[in-house]
Amino acid sequence: MFWNIICLKFSMEQFTLDKDINVFYIMAKSFPDGIKEAHETLHSLVPFAVGRRFFGISRPEKGVITYKAAAEEMYDGEAEKLNLQTFIIKSGEYTFEKIFDFHKNLNSFDETFKKLLTHPDIDAKGYCVEWYLNDKDVICMVRLENKY
Repeated sequence: MFWNIICLKFSMEQFTLDKDINVFYIMAKSFPDGIKEAHETLHSLVPFAVGRRFFGISRPEKGVITYKAAAEEMYDGEAEKLNLQTFIIKSGEYTFEKIFDFHKNLNSFDETFKKLLTHPDIDAKGYCVEWYLNDKDVICMVRLENKY
């Protein structure tokens, strides 16, 4: 049911994220090799649960891609209780593509983000965001520049 509500906001290859999403995260030790370990560590602290969203957040920092395995903060102070750092996924317009059954083709992330990053209105200060819908499907998305 949650997914059906989200789908109503999608049109073509763009959608609007109406509100910021506060997350806490585990930083991967390396990219791409440390991604799996970062998610495993996160899920050992916070297992999948109905209503909690999970993400992967990446971008180049000083010539090296950093990656955060992230979970939505469900109440104020949850990150502090877990002794984790926080991050805000900003509201706004995003371009996206959905990957079905991503475990069967992990290279699809690289291909998908390369495609999304060719959009002419990319937010130069934005991030590549993986929004995990379940254990098989993910939305890869990149924020667009605010033109207002």
